[in-house]
Amino acid sequence: MLQNKTIGFIGAGNMAEALLGGLLNTGVSDPAHVICSDVREERRQELAQRYKVQTTGDNLEVVRKADIVILAVKPQNMETVLQETAGLLDPSKLVISIAAGVPLASIAAFSKKPLRLVRAMPNVCAMVKSAATAVAAGPHARTEDLQIAEAIFNAVGRCIAVPAEHLLDAVTGLSGSGPAYVFVMLEALADGGVKMGLGRKEAQLLAAQTLLGAAQMQLETGTSPGQLKEMVTSPGGTTIAGLHVMEEAGLRGTLISTVQAATQRAKELGAAVKK
Repeated sequence: MLQNKTIGFIGAGNMAEALLGGLLNTGVSDPAHVICSDVREERRQELAQRYKVQTTGDNLEVVRKADIVILAVKPQNMETVLQETAGLLDPSKLVISIAAGVPLASIAAFSKKPLRLVRAMPNVCAMVKSAATAVAAGPHARTEDLQIAEAIFNAVGRCIAVPAEHLLDAVTGLSGSGPAYVFVMLEALADGGVKMGLGRKEAQLLAAQTLLGAAQMQLETGTSPGQLKEMVTSPGGTTIAGLHVMEEAGLRGTLISTVQAATQRAKELGAAVKK
């Protein structure tokens, strides 16, 4: 699907590098078909040496050479980049944006052409090839475009397509911000182990591996979390005693409200960008 297609990154920050590394390490693409632009010469040299890809300080060169343009700039820099590149962007190219909170309509507004646009919401776990990503297609995107986007983000984790762009706000609230929620839970579980006498290093390892294993178990079996919980919960045992405390503390409601609050904030930030 991506064979002989040149992928161009405008912006070469951490997320762009995570995607770049995933594409090359999995063989989805090869260095000869990747070009990256960045304003920092030091960063360009770093990527060229590490991945053997083409680099440039000229965003227009990326657009000219690329079949797939990935907009990996910060939201506050998107307007400047689009003003510079809109004249060269056309329906022959697939444009994928990973700029958080920037609606496709705002990107399309810079061009009078029916651009093939896809918006993606990955998360920071792309850095360890374990991202959760959702993608949404613009009105002129083709079925193949969504498949290409999914292939790109599956290279750094797991990707799903959502049927409407507005659902990316919920994705932002759940998986986009989600690693931070899990880091808090990981830290708290480790603290519990330390309180009960374990060393910090050992407690953190056990907590992290437990979260990783539980998530992997659900993904691989497809069994509902409720059913998996029952597998661990013996009558009158240690697990039900711990679960009772979690229920009394309202952990479920807190997590639901957390996702709701983050989703609402994503909507507010998106509305601000539209203005």
